[in-house]
Amino acid sequence: MLTKYFHLKELNTTIKQEIIAGATTFVTMAYIIIVNPKILEAAGMPFGASMVATIMSAFFGTLIMGVYAKRPFAIAPYMGENAFIAYTVVNVLHYSWQTALGAIFIGGILFTILTVFKIRSWLAYAIPESLKIAFAAGIGLFLTFIGLNETGIVKIGVPGAPVHVGNFHEPSVLLGIFAFLFIGVMMIKKINGSILIGILTTTILGFIFGITKLPEKIMSLPPDIRPVLLQLDITGALSWGFFSVILVVFIMDFVDTMGTLLGLGYKAKMLDKNGNLPEIEKPMLCDALATVFGALFGTTTSGAYIESATGIEAGGKSGLTAVVTAILFLFALFFAPLFAVIPPYAYGSALIIVGLLMISPVSHLKFDDLAETIPAFVTMTLMSFTYNLGIGMTAGFVVYPLTMLIAGRIKTVTVGMWVLFGFSVLFYVFYPF
Repeated sequence: MLTKYFHLKELNTTIKQEIIAGATTFVTMAYIIIVNPKILEAAGMPFGASMVATIMSAFFGTLIMGVYAKRPFAIAPYMGENAFIAYTVVNVLHYSWQTALGAIFIGGILFTILTVFKIRSWLAYAIPESLKIAFAAGIGLFLTFIGLNETGIVKIGVPGAPVHVGNFHEPSVLLGIFAFLFIGVMMIKKINGSILIGILTTTILGFIFGITKLPEKIMSLPPDIRPVLLQLDITGALSWGFFSVILVVFIMDFVDTMGTLLGLGYKAKMLDKNGNLPEIEKPMLCDALATVFGALFGTTTSGAYIESATGIEAGGKSGLTAVVTAILFLFALFFAPLFAVIPPYAYGSALIIVGLLMISPVSHLKFDDLAETIPAFVTMTLMSFTYNLGIGMTAGFVVYPLTMLIAGRIKTVTVGMWVLFGFSVLFYVFYPF
């Protein structure tokens, strides 16, 4: 039944392969269970309730992604958007987190409407191949940067030298390096489940050497979600003074989801001969509904996760991968102490490996055509070095029409690209730097 529903034979995959891929995706992104509510705690949202909201949002979005869109992509609250809400909207602009959730809900409703009328897919199809390549490679650089930081191989530096090498005398850093090499060797030997085996082996070694503490308990009842459930303030979000926040939230999620789907689709070889992701409106609708659902349950903007690349590299090709990831998120409601103990040096090394694999599409760029490569380069570098996918993608949307104009090829710029250009300019005008 599963084989037929998810077209596993046509996709040349198996139930076992999809389960391994789904577990790999989950283990790589399980950190969100703790990290997202920790960030939102800075906005005054209670940790326990936020954790349940995070899990439920990830479960709902990822499940419908697997069952309806039938893609191996996981959905969860976005990193970056959560920090923007907590540290900028609440702590700097002094709006309440309830009003911020109202803005996210409004954004989700707009996404749903735009998706149903296929406006989002129309805009996605308008993006040139060079930028789609840049999205895939930029995600690779971004994952690598995250992984290097999580393992401690690279640390935040000082003004003038913003990053520097980590302390190689620290056991956790050495285990992170071991995990990278171990996963790499297994992948060279074409061992199935290399990434998942590497993460779990490194975690166990961390327990053995006392680098990571064993969880005090394996199971626990979920905390009460009521302090954040249905607490959004839609009326407050509709005030004129909040317009810039809604616009920034809307555009960040809009470009993040579109770029992530195209980047993952490019790497997974899911794009058609025209460089488009077939039926892209389906995963986009899943993202929109997950955002609406998440705001109601009490968490920030949700969308397709770049960590889905780990499951794709582990062999995930169908929606069954996403269903497995969703089920594991649901289990996390009761096994959160166990899943939360997976150390950064274990999953961080996996992200570095996947980052390496994700940058391969850059070989398809026409480097002798600077009108194409300059926007792609701007996109790739800013996605990583600003630590914000949306910044890099919107920068690419701004620069591309300009280089085409200078090159005398302005007629090649589609109407959809001009719309994205306008959105991106507005983003930079209203972004609260």
